[in-house]
Amino acid sequence: MSTAGISANKLELLQIAKAVADEKSIDRTIVLEAIEEAIQKAARMRYGAELDIRAKLDPVTGEQSLRRVITVVEDDAVENDTTEVGISTARMDNKLAEVGDQISTVLPPLEFGRVQAQMSKQIIMGKIRDAERARQYAEYKDRVGEIINGIVKRVEYGHIIVDLGRAEGVIRRDQALPRENVKSGDRIRAYIMDVREEPRGSQIFLSRAHPQFMAQLFAQEVPEVYEGVIQIVAVARDPGSRAKIAVYSNDGSIDPVGACVGMRGSRVQAVVNELQGERIDIIPYTEDMGTFIVNALQPAEVAKVVIDEANERIEVVVPDEQLSLAIGRRGQNVRLASQLSGWALDILTEEQESERRQKEFQVRSELFMTGLDVDEMVAQLLVSEGFETMEEVAYVALDDLTDIEGFDDETAEELQVRAREYLEKIAAEQDAARKEAGVEDDVLEIEGVTLPMAVIFGQNEIKTVEDVAGLVPDDLNGYTEYKNGERTHEAGIIEDMGLTNEEATMLIMQARVKAGWIDASALEPEVDEDAEAEEAGEVEITKDNLFE
Repeated sequence: MSTAGISANKLELLQIAKAVADEKSIDRTIVLEAIEEAIQKAARMRYGAELDIRAKLDPVTGEQSLRRVITVVEDDAVENDTTEVGISTARMDNKLAEVGDQISTVLPPLEFGRVQAQMSKQIIMGKIRDAERARQYAEYKDRVGEIINGIVKRVEYGHIIVDLGRAEGVIRRDQALPRENVKSGDRIRAYIMDVREEPRGSQIFLSRAHPQFMAQLFAQEVPEVYEGVIQIVAVARDPGSRAKIAVYSNDGSIDPVGACVGMRGSRVQAVVNELQGERIDIIPYTEDMGTFIVNALQPAEVAKVVIDEANERIEVVVPDEQLSLAIGRRGQNVRLASQLSGWALDILTEEQESERRQKEFQVRSELFMTGLDVDEMVAQLLVSEGFETMEEVAYVALDDLTDIEGFDDETAEELQVRAREYLEKIAAEQDAARKEAGVEDDVLEIEGVTLPMAVIFGQNEIKTVEDVAGLVPDDLNGYTEYKNGERTHEAGIIEDMGLTNEEATMLIMQARVKAGWIDASALEPEVDEDAEAEEAGEVEITKDNLFE
């Protein structure tokens, strides 16, 4: 906008305001208000910065008016005599004056010098930029999750600035495809990842590496995905290299994998081309996690899957010759399968599993040999029958022991006596260790806390009921997160004890009840009164609840 924009030519001023508003896609009123503010600022430079000067620009005629305003206040409330006047003084000129009235004096038209014109230009352009940023934020804040087309404006240190037409977006270096050669003027598609208001204006953050970018591309290429007949359940990507996508169809007559691949691979190839040759494995989703993991690890063959639901871990056993294929180059295949399922995957060969089983068998046999003071044959017999811990031997029904070939009642009873004596000895040692660590007796009274837990608490400086109450489930069980596509796990204090997240949460809540932080009633499940009444046959059938 030129300095001549604030000139004596009234119609020209309105025309400039309209042209700027149209070019920047903002309301003309905002431009006119900016011009008024610039005139006011210039007038204060001319007549005095301490004065309350107000400018008005007629949006139809372009007529400018400049007024000095003085506000009427109580006589003892005058703080600035350049902008305020006492009620007594005001009534000397106008007997009808009241507190709060504004006395307006018309000032002569302002002639703009070079300094005033330059300053006014800066004010107007600043206001226009603010309005443009506000308009961009309002226009794009509800479009997060969409794919948008733009033209590469420039590339700065690996960050791609994209011209979106009426706004600019940025693809940061970590959200671009590796080794993708992008030049100014190239047309590009990207996923709107976030829109934020920042001190320097609204920022539109785009991505070509985001998993949902791939999902949205499939929605554009596959009509069944767009229409919702096929759902994309999960996406895991190693941007620019390889990806896995899990799909599911609500219609049993439709093959979700075949629909996404398309005739002769046309649909998936269109997505691959957009992603610079990124290889895509399309996997049918199933709620049976074992089957899903087997599919997700393709092309590797899986011999066996062992699911640990409590810790959300899955042990996958593969033939020896399939290990490298299952893991993939630099762990890519197993990493993507883990991201896709949300479960931690442990890959073992059949030989490794066999060795581990033999080691576990040996460890348990040695435990029984030492704790029960029996020979190797008896210990191995117990392990073979499925006994894993000393507690199982000590407190299992006697029949479960006598059912073992060669074990009579007397032998079974003796084994249980020895097992209980062993457990009492271990408990005494643990209690001594707990006291030595300074863990208070009250901690053992928390429902769910065992002696081994209390010992570990002491080793981690958790010594009082309040210390336990201040924990969160992640402190106990640990947590897993993904950073830069890599899975990292932070170990918990008692992670090896196999508590579920619900059990860990309940233990902490019980501690908070004992500490007096919350009432015990907070742990009681909410009662659905309507459901109870319905079970008792007390619900009155009305027009309102019949169709709920």
